[in-house]
Amino acid sequence: MLSVSPKIFVSFVVKAFHPMLTQNRLLAYLEILFAVIVWGASFIATKVALRDVSPITVVWLRFGMGVVILGAAVMARKQFAWVSRKELGYFAVLGFLGITFHQWLQSNGLVTAQATTTAWIVATTPVFMALLGMLVLKETLGAGRALGIALAALGVLLVVTRGDVRALASGRVGTLGDVLVLISAPNWAIFSTLSRRGLQTHPAARMMFYVMALGWLFTTVLFFAGPGLSDIGRLTFNGWLGAGFLGVFCSGLAYIFWYDGLQLIPASQVGVFLYIEPLVAVVVAAIVLREPLSLVTLLGGATILLGVWLVNRPAEKVAQAQLASAD
Repeated sequence: MLSVSPKIFVSFVVKAFHPMLTQNRLLAYLEILFAVIVWGASFIATKVALRDVSPITVVWLRFGMGVVILGAAVMARKQFAWVSRKELGYFAVLGFLGITFHQWLQSNGLVTAQATTTAWIVATTPVFMALLGMLVLKETLGAGRALGIALAALGVLLVVTRGDVRALASGRVGTLGDVLVLISAPNWAIFSTLSRRGLQTHPAARMMFYVMALGWLFTTVLFFAGPGLSDIGRLTFNGWLGAGFLGVFCSGLAYIFWYDGLQLIPASQVGVFLYIEPLVAVVVAAIVLREPLSLVTLLGGATILLGVWLVNRPAEKVAQAQLASAD
């Protein structure tokens, strides 16, 4: 098991609320690494929490905690500011896409999809961003990026079918959960593309606070229309650990550290860290959930990563990785 010294953890928390205290490049790398590790483990934490409560309850708890932490950081940094109605509407759209709908897809998907499979599928998000650029912005793909997209698609098929060609031939490709998670990847690509304008005019922490808060409000409507507060009483100790990890680490501190790291480290270098996320998920899922590590799944995952690398290889495109993580 990996352990983090209390001293390092305290320095992380201090920087979350007072970023100017530590403008250290090494710490920035550690922050980025911290973010991708906890995002990789988020799929497993979600599976653990889903053993006790419904998907919408997990999402509601997760982002309720995340909003509090992110809001506290924004206030401590003196970055809070009221925005215009137009901007509020823009953030509401982002909140619905990136929080409410995206997390509904992933949490419901994880009811039947394996955490490992989910992580590999989510890793294809940069591929969908490239396709979006081609379709909307009329960007040219080039032979290398086209090959990368094809390899990533092949890798996804290998992962979701576990290498069962007969299932592929008969049209039985994965579970319903796999399909929902697959939809979440292009949805996050759309969210990431739409987010670029906001990141040019607002500090990242402030923008994500508004996006997360509005997304959580939309989720609140679904939560009270569905299971409601009574569902929370079903959470066991492990369930609370899973939900708490998602809220405090994945939706709170990780977002802060990720964007802080981007201020000191070029996006071309940060993008490489995203390849670690599915690998973390594979290891943690094997340890915590006892999910099997099959050779075919690992081969499919490696094919996905190779495809994503080919898609992101041009230096001017690697900046897409800034928002490519889907957790």
